[in-house]
Amino acid sequence: MHFETGIVYHIYNQGNNRQKLFFNRDNYLFFLQKIRTQLTPHADLLAWCLMPNHFHIMLYVHTLEVIPQNSNTHGVTQSHPVSKPRNLNNSIAIMLRSYTRAIHKQEKSSGNLFREATKAIPLNQIHGITPAYFNTQFGTKINATTPQEEYLNICFNYIHNNPVKAQLVRHATDWEFSSAQDYAGLRNGTLIQKQKAREVGLVW
Repeated sequence: MHFETGIVYHIYNQGNNRQKLFFNRDNYLFFLQKIRTQLTPHADLLAWCLMPNHFHIMLYVHTLEVIPQNSNTHGVTQSHPVSKPRNLNNSIAIMLRSYTRAIHKQEKSSGNLFREATKAIPLNQIHGITPAYFNTQFGTKINATTPQEEYLNICFNYIHNNPVKAQLVRHATDWEFSSAQDYAGLRNGTLIQKQKAREVGLVW
């Protein structure tokens, strides 16, 4: 995946062979912690939704590389740094691998938990015609060419309405594992950055 600063991306993946990713509430919360530790050093989270067998994340990239935190710094000089810079691709891979290890331990399973290719679609980087589709591997296709802010909001709403479309809940705000409740003022979550969401043109 290619990332640039100042761009909003829709990142998504699903369980290998559409298998389940989240088996209980603690699994969802654990994955959110992985998002916080691995992705927020690189980006502002604008929206997210965790579904039983896939996930969606919308983020604004502000830093391509970060220096991983390491508490074992005793005796280390500036000419010999503790850790090498980590790019966003590496951080996404670490997030998925570490979550996979935890689920394999929990479920006493093995093999690929996620599909091999995680997708990252730029939403506000338009060259010519705005992309007219979303992740069709999940069965959704939007046939429209729209200005970038409208496209951002289509994706924003699509992410939050996933649980409704899957008939898991009647209203997007009924689903605990998305940022819909935060935008509706039903929860004061700290993962999303509402100010940045407003800056890029999202409306809720």
